[in-house]
Amino acid sequence: MSEKQNGFLALIFTKKMLITFLLGFSSGLPLQLTGATLKFWLSEANVDITTIGYFGWVGMAYSLKFIWAPLADRYSFFGMGRRRSWMVLSQVAIAIGLIIVGVLDPKESLALVAAVSVWIAFFSATQDIAYDAFRREYLDDKELGFGSSMNMYGYRIGMLISSGVALGMAAYMSWTHVYWIMALLMGVGIVTTLYSKESKNVDYKSKTLRESVIEPFKEFIQRNGAILILFFVFFFKLGDALSGSMLSPFYKEMGYQKEDIALIAKTFGLISSMVGLFIGGITIYKIGILRSLWVFGILQALSTASFALITYTGPEKWALAFAVIFEDITAGMGSSAFIAYLASITNKNYTATQFAVLSSIATLGRNFFSGFSGIMVKEFGWEWFFYSCALIALPGMGLLYWVQKSHSKEEFHTT
Repeated sequence: MSEKQNGFLALIFTKKMLITFLLGFSSGLPLQLTGATLKFWLSEANVDITTIGYFGWVGMAYSLKFIWAPLADRYSFFGMGRRRSWMVLSQVAIAIGLIIVGVLDPKESLALVAAVSVWIAFFSATQDIAYDAFRREYLDDKELGFGSSMNMYGYRIGMLISSGVALGMAAYMSWTHVYWIMALLMGVGIVTTLYSKESKNVDYKSKTLRESVIEPFKEFIQRNGAILILFFVFFFKLGDALSGSMLSPFYKEMGYQKEDIALIAKTFGLISSMVGLFIGGITIYKIGILRSLWVFGILQALSTASFALITYTGPEKWALAFAVIFEDITAGMGSSAFIAYLASITNKNYTATQFAVLSSIATLGRNFFSGFSGIMVKEFGWEWFFYSCALIALPGMGLLYWVQKSHSKEEFHTT
């Protein structure tokens, strides 16, 4: 076994990776509870498909988080440091929000369900601000590739619990109990945050709030190819994310039962995501981030189009399994490379703000355009909805060529 292989195996089994995994779980858990799972609940309550589509705007907090991210770079409280204090605050607030939304009835209190969902999404985005910065500062450059995969392992498991497992639970208990159990699981993040320690690898000097707001943007925009990078970040996962925002209503309209969705789309999907993330981590370690983005980006587009197959076959389990496994493997590979890329181009002095800006741009298209996804389905039908989402990947791949040329070896880490 080569020295590089030994180093990769040694990297997997470390406390750093365990903490990264558990905090990834806490980061991924709330997303589906205001997204796909909530949309399924609304669909079950016979809420109009257009209104369900509008609930995609609940996630706009993830795209606007750069607005308050400088606060996380500037302030801390509870004596816990800049990152951990914001993580604990957010995790507790998310748990409270989940308890509240669990007792509401969408038929009678749809506006209130939306308001509390916005609360949850806001603090979930705030948790991501602090955790993304924590992870970038906590991991060394050589650990970013596999660290991103471990983060996504936890993230995907959190999403599985709050989607597939939650749907399965909803077949045997009320939605109130489902959401209360999800609130209890936020304790995983709270305990892990309290156990972890702030990174000592960052030479941070206290700044005024004005400097904390201006300097991160100024430093980034002065880089070579900065504008191209921002456009690439916007487009790379747009089609994949847009199609994913309507999968729960799609499964239901195609005639799949909750048990089928829980087993195939969520459980098998998790396993295939884990495979994709592992392949992604190894590939990044071997060939670097940019080359991996090329391979994974093309596969992502093909897997998005594969969901159109179900419109021809109807509710056949094999068709659902094929599309889900293909999509989740490629999405896992693409996510590991994309997150590693975002982390690698942030300046450690402004980690929270710059990572928040980049990830906000990455989710802006998904969260804004997903609000119109219900209209797209009505106008185009499910088949051409998925084909259109696949074609949206093309601008991102074209921009990747120019982004690759703009990076020099001195300013970009490929492993």
